[in-house]
Amino acid sequence: MIDWDDVRYFLAVARGGSVRAAAKRLGVNHATVLRRIAQLEGRLGAHMFEKLPSGYRLTAAGEEVLDLANQMEASSHQLETRVFGRDQSARGLLRVTLPPFLATHLLMPDLADFARLHPDIEMEIQSSGEVANLTNREADVAIRIVNDRKTLPLNLHGLKGPELFSAVYMSRNRLAAWRAGGADPIRWIAIDDHGLPNWALEGEVHTMGVPFRTPDAETQIVAAQQGIGMTKLPCFVGDADPLLARVPGTDLPMHGTLWLLTHGEARRTKRVRLFTEFVSRRLAAYAPLLAGLSTSRE
Repeated sequence: MIDWDDVRYFLAVARGGSVRAAAKRLGVNHATVLRRIAQLEGRLGAHMFEKLPSGYRLTAAGEEVLDLANQMEASSHQLETRVFGRDQSARGLLRVTLPPFLATHLLMPDLADFARLHPDIEMEIQSSGEVANLTNREADVAIRIVNDRKTLPLNLHGLKGPELFSAVYMSRNRLAAWRAGGADPIRWIAIDDHGLPNWALEGEVHTMGVPFRTPDAETQIVAAQQGIGMTKLPCFVGDADPLLARVPGTDLPMHGTLWLLTHGEARRTKRVRLFTEFVSRRLAAYAPLLAGLSTSRE
């Protein structure tokens, strides 16, 4: 019999292209991956990989095994999802993925309320900019900002939430100094490396050409608070911050629409239903705040 765990290790190496990448993805050491691959090759009587200076490449036998391994993985996920879907108890693990801003600046009090209401539900919050794969059960519920509904996978079940708007902000004290005729240069602050954005040119306050970049969203906010320059933030973040003010003359573009997404049978479980219904109600109440029409959570 083929051990499914050995197949998982095989897939990780095939997808990552190296033992190191597979070990990191699976959370094990280098030796464990090599042992599992050797075990699978011993059972099948064939070498799965050719080791090259650039990494591991599938042999002809490995290519054949890859197709079957993908089918095994899909069947495993389907089995897990169906069993999960029949679990109707308000207890057990619930994994939720959402963007960091939504977790730390908007929904954490609501997540705390939900945790108090349902103490037997074990919550795992994955606050990351990376998109979790619901089909592969990397999460049970995803709260995502979607620009185009047509881009949503057809196999996901979605609850549409409010629209999310953004604005351009800078330090309230720095804006006051600018209005008083201060001549200090004002930078544009961004978390990407895509060049001078349009919003840095459109307002009444003009920025210099030298940027201030950071890959971290919280650092971006603190940089604006400290008067380094201006930056684009979701309205529910910038409007609620007493140290920040909107840059005059800038537009209020829509950032996207919030969606609560689940997959397959998972949405029928009691804990997933309880969570999506609860958060959907809370998001609806935050619609004015998300649209930039209010600074209050009430």
